[in-house]
Amino acid sequence: MSQRQIIQVFEQYQKSRMQFVKTVADLATRSQNIEFLQNAGVMPLLHPLMLDVVPGIQQTAARALGHLADQSEDMAAAVVRQDILPQMVRSLSRQNRFYMKEAAFVLRAVSKHSPQLSQAVVGCGGVDALVTCLEQFDSGVKEGAAWALGCIARHDASLSQSVVDAGAVPLLVLSLQEPELALKRIAASTLSELSKHTPELAQMVVDNGAIPHLAQMILNPDAKLKRQVFSALSQISKHSVDLAEMVTEADVFPAALTCLRDQDEYVRKNVTTLMREVVKHTPELSQLIVNCGGLGAVIDCLGNCSGSQRLPGIMMLGYVAAHSENLAMAVILSKGVNQLALVLSEESEDHIKAATVWSIGQIGRHTPEHAKAVALANLLPKLLELYMDASSSEDLQTKSKTALKTILQKCTFLPGLEPLLFDAPSNILKHVLCQFSKVLPHDSRARRLFVTSGGLKKVQEIQAEPGSVLQEQINAINACFPDEIVRYYSPGYSEVLLEQLENYSQNKNPVDSSNNLTE
Repeated sequence: MSQRQIIQVFEQYQKSRMQFVKTVADLATRSQNIEFLQNAGVMPLLHPLMLDVVPGIQQTAARALGHLADQSEDMAAAVVRQDILPQMVRSLSRQNRFYMKEAAFVLRAVSKHSPQLSQAVVGCGGVDALVTCLEQFDSGVKEGAAWALGCIARHDASLSQSVVDAGAVPLLVLSLQEPELALKRIAASTLSELSKHTPELAQMVVDNGAIPHLAQMILNPDAKLKRQVFSALSQISKHSVDLAEMVTEADVFPAALTCLRDQDEYVRKNVTTLMREVVKHTPELSQLIVNCGGLGAVIDCLGNCSGSQRLPGIMMLGYVAAHSENLAMAVILSKGVNQLALVLSEESEDHIKAATVWSIGQIGRHTPEHAKAVALANLLPKLLELYMDASSSEDLQTKSKTALKTILQKCTFLPGLEPLLFDAPSNILKHVLCQFSKVLPHDSRARRLFVTSGGLKKVQEIQAEPGSVLQEQINAINACFPDEIVRYYSPGYSEVLLEQLENYSQNKNPVDSSNNLTE
């Protein structure tokens, strides 16, 4: 056999290996193929190709492993069991940028599935290797490394701490300043994942100067970048007053409010999430948002979205209203109650209804004026309906009951209370009657309307245990009216009158007509 023929044998072998890994990498991109590849024993065949002498084969084999692990948690676990990760991490520093990208992809694909698989990546030195990749010149390598670190960090505080301890945060902040949009997005996303778990981790992100760089990008035209920027600022803000103040001091508002009109629904949702996390802490932070026009902007936004996109805005209104009478009145004057009433009528998911009911309760619980605003929106019967509906979730029923009671305790707007007389159970009815018993003694016009509207008649029909709170409230209401009127509207009184009429006719002496004629 000639030398050329021998060389051809090796060339054919190399071509076959390359063809194999390319085909597997392509097949692994489709989820329906994963089970067949697994049953065919693809993992042991790819393992030695990770150490192939040809760099292109190594890289393509790594890509194939990444796709397999990305599509299936079982395959990701198989990568760990085959001890592929340690050899990949050890060889990373000796490889070129193309291999680094593929290795970062494998580490990301393994880490994303569970804390246990992420811990396996951490345990084999994967985090340190990824941080080394963040120091590379190539933006694609840095992007892949940042993405993998984000997948590790998102699971829990312990894994996030390992990323922080490896020195990733300063490099991620530097990545925010790179010109490539994709790298900015991933760096912001990873900082968000790091910040979400504990105040200490969020503080670490802040201490490395992340907030000013994030704040500079809130008006960037790229929607995907803005999503991640607002997410990161939200995760930082949620932990404490100090962190929320640091975000507001970076002049995030009112600039962020312009993004509530963004075409991207996730940008709008993340902006309202940020506002929710800021206002929940103190009245002062809520007032800051109110002063820059935040209430009107959020209420308008609620009218232009639906479903879960509404949830942060709904809760934001509740948090603002919860702080003080003045802030709750600001929500009312901004037409917030009407918008929440609309949400309650439009949404079908119980968790969205529960959040809406909670916010309504926070608005109406302060003074009679606040409660009146809720009653005028015809929300009291709706709250009662949600509380009594057997199909409502336990959380929705509880929140409806709580909101109803707190609003009723302040409500002196009797026309808003009257519909509840006809449907409310005794545990709610006693609060309704209590408000009537407070108002009726001092308001003659209200007493007249109470009679003509059928309210007094309904009160007489209520069945209450003698000596109960409910009976005491009924007695207090009855005391506001003459006994004749109370008796007139009591059940069975018409029969009593008819019986008296009959007795009257029988007892009266008839006129003697014959005597009259004689006279």
